[in-house]
Amino acid sequence: MLKGKLKLPVPEKARRAFPDRLGSLVVGFDDKEDESGGSDVIFEPGEELETFHPNGFRSDRESDGNREKFHEESDVKVRPRPDRDGAGPVSASQVIAADEKRSDLEYELSQPEINLEKLQRIASTGLPDGGSLRATAWKLLLGYLPPSRDLWEKELTENRQKYAKLKGELLKSPSELTRTNDEELSSKEQHFDSDVDGPLRRHKISQEEDHPLSLGKASVWHQYFQHTEIVEQIDRDLQRTHPDMKFFSGGSSFSRKNREAMRNILLLFAKLNPAIRYVQGMNEVLSPIYYVFSTDTDEQNAANAEADSFSCFVRLLSDSVDHFCQQLDNSSVGILSTLSHLSELLNANDEELWRHLEFTTKVRPQFYAFRWITLLLTQEFNFQSILRIWDSLLSNPFGVQDMLLRVCCAMLLCVKSRLLSGDFVANLKLLQHYPDINIEHLLRVAQDLTPDTSSYRLSP
Repeated sequence: MLKGKLKLPVPEKARRAFPDRLGSLVVGFDDKEDESGGSDVIFEPGEELETFHPNGFRSDRESDGNREKFHEESDVKVRPRPDRDGAGPVSASQVIAADEKRSDLEYELSQPEINLEKLQRIASTGLPDGGSLRATAWKLLLGYLPPSRDLWEKELTENRQKYAKLKGELLKSPSELTRTNDEELSSKEQHFDSDVDGPLRRHKISQEEDHPLSLGKASVWHQYFQHTEIVEQIDRDLQRTHPDMKFFSGGSSFSRKNREAMRNILLLFAKLNPAIRYVQGMNEVLSPIYYVFSTDTDEQNAANAEADSFSCFVRLLSDSVDHFCQQLDNSSVGILSTLSHLSELLNANDEELWRHLEFTTKVRPQFYAFRWITLLLTQEFNFQSILRIWDSLLSNPFGVQDMLLRVCCAMLLCVKSRLLSGDFVANLKLLQHYPDINIEHLLRVAQDLTPDTSSYRLSP
């Protein structure tokens, strides 16, 4: 695990994998700063998340007006992939079941003390679209909101204020910070010297003073220019985030506002976590969270979607952040270890398919599942299906990674016949461009899997 400023909690088998405090991943949210020094692990900014090669690691790869505008423009099913949830005509029984689920969820979320186990059971079957239910449920499932409703306002206010403070300290340019400090200093001096006549005071400049040409590592200007490369990479990636969804893409003020908020979140995360910084693909992981929170019909929550998304993004990454660090690939917490667990899970559930992939066609998980796991399946399905899958990922009592591996294994089992009849090229193409599938069937297969016999935490 990363040392120093980045301290990730070690999940227990029967507990959620999310940290109790943001400080376990983001230094700026700690009440007491870590004195142990920085991490030795360095990850270069702008480095891309890519699939494996046999002889190498990676390859290419606001207002009410705005709310009304969103409803006019946005369509969460306009991904350039066909609809994968196999939705057909809705029967009367399905409508009744959906209404009952919504009523159960509304009742549970109205209780003074939320029963998280019951909430997990409801969410695992899919949360209703629209309204505030999914946004509130996700915040509870991620541990951002406490079970006690009486504490919600206090927790939200504190976390939103902390985020605003971090933005003010870390996302302003040095010139803006200098101007603010000078104005405060000038105001104090004017108040002190208001009754004193005499020569005007001049600002003294020392040789050690910070300035735009400073090369010192402690220079805020030097650090600012170092992060410009990260900002450019983030902006490029945000332009490619769900390009067919007007919520994220296009030249409207609405979509630009959303991209700006997401850029703030990703840049702030990079600055607070210098051992990880920003890695291509984090934009994809952030997009479902920010979308759900910013389309919350509660206006106050929607207005604070940026702050809430940052906190929940941090909590979500705490369970898989090591997958983004190439230096940890071969460790017990790295991506290679997780891919190995996926292989073991497949072997435990279908040895025939496992042998065919591993030995006959030699299509190893490195070639297709790296993107599945690191991006939490956000590139494999349309956006509406992603939200449904995430309901199950976030509601799993054993953590996101447990359910994620189950879904990845189920994806293999659901195309077993095609894989058994395919060769290396055909199978690789199939798994890198996953076909249409009924999402509810996929999730049922995932939930019914037999856990592997390895030491990795898989729920029984």
